[in-house]
Amino acid sequence: MNTQVMMGEPHMERWGASNHTVVDMVLPEMLPYIDPHWYQFPPMNPLWHGLLGFVIGVLGFVSWTGNGVVLYVFSCTKSLRTPSNFLVVNLAFTDFFMMVVQCPFMLVNCFEETWVFGPLMCQLYAFFGSLFGCTSIWTMVLISFDRYNVIVKGLAAKPLTIKKALLEIIFVWTHALLWTLPPMFGWNRYVPEGNMTACGTDYLTKEWFHKSYILIYSLFCYFLPLGLIIHSYFFIVKAVAAHEKGMREQAKKMNVASLRSAEAANTSAECKLAKVGLMIISLWTMAWTPYFIINCIGIFETATISPLATIWGSVFAKASACYNPIVYGISHPKYRAALNEKLPFLVCGSTEAPIQPGDAQSQASTDTNANEKA
Repeated sequence: MNTQVMMGEPHMERWGASNHTVVDMVLPEMLPYIDPHWYQFPPMNPLWHGLLGFVIGVLGFVSWTGNGVVLYVFSCTKSLRTPSNFLVVNLAFTDFFMMVVQCPFMLVNCFEETWVFGPLMCQLYAFFGSLFGCTSIWTMVLISFDRYNVIVKGLAAKPLTIKKALLEIIFVWTHALLWTLPPMFGWNRYVPEGNMTACGTDYLTKEWFHKSYILIYSLFCYFLPLGLIIHSYFFIVKAVAAHEKGMREQAKKMNVASLRSAEAANTSAECKLAKVGLMIISLWTMAWTPYFIINCIGIFETATISPLATIWGSVFAKASACYNPIVYGISHPKYRAALNEKLPFLVCGSTEAPIQPGDAQSQASTDTNANEKA
């Protein structure tokens, strides 16, 4: 007998009744898309729907505000229009529109306690959520590659040009479409999740042809990008540590506290960048791992997934759209300075850049420095 995952509710427990299921309120036209697995569970406590709606509403507001400000500041500030920051803008764009598509629908469904927009909108909701999520993931991979290029390769690196940045952006969108369109045409499918207020891929299917989609999708949109990001930041941290060690040893030989102040400041900025990179890896893993685990449990039937368990995958995945604007605001001095000029009431702390413009320029990226890659 399989065990339930994350607060699964016994079938006999219903708020005062025992013959109701979580599927009872589903619209008739949605029933063909409901897996028989969900009929064993009673309706969720309305408080969970209310809590989920509140959390999604907060996440939507934070994402719209944060990513909207990033898009506004980067597009209106000439000094921030660098090839590397094209990737930053693309990431903000995907995070912004992920919540534009996801948040309003989910808010209404949480209020109604079921999906009320019909099968087609369910498929489009899941498709766009997967599309923006996959694009966001791979854009973060490209940003980590660019940081690796500047910090680790240094003078040996080829400059990132605007043309190359645009080609990379086209690549991530094309790659995302490649992996999110198949369920619309018969390789797996987009169906309501157990809480009945959101839609996603069918991880409860019994056919291995459809299960194979989840496994291959996980490889190219979870394991591969996560491995590439970890690889990039591992060598970034290693390069920063080696540079700092060399600086300290040289300063000790010269019997001084540090070498040139600008170079010392640059080292400090790179160290901060490495810490931000580690933070991004942690947040990325926290955002997408719950959804991955739920999919794997469904495919391999290692436990019984309850409707309540499916909430956490949705919440953590959508929360990823809120992290990046905050990270940029903390770690990007020129962004903070531009934000202070455009929207000063949103700035907390000092906006002074830690290095001089002349020292900031990277030899590997046109008008771009390592300190800007956050």
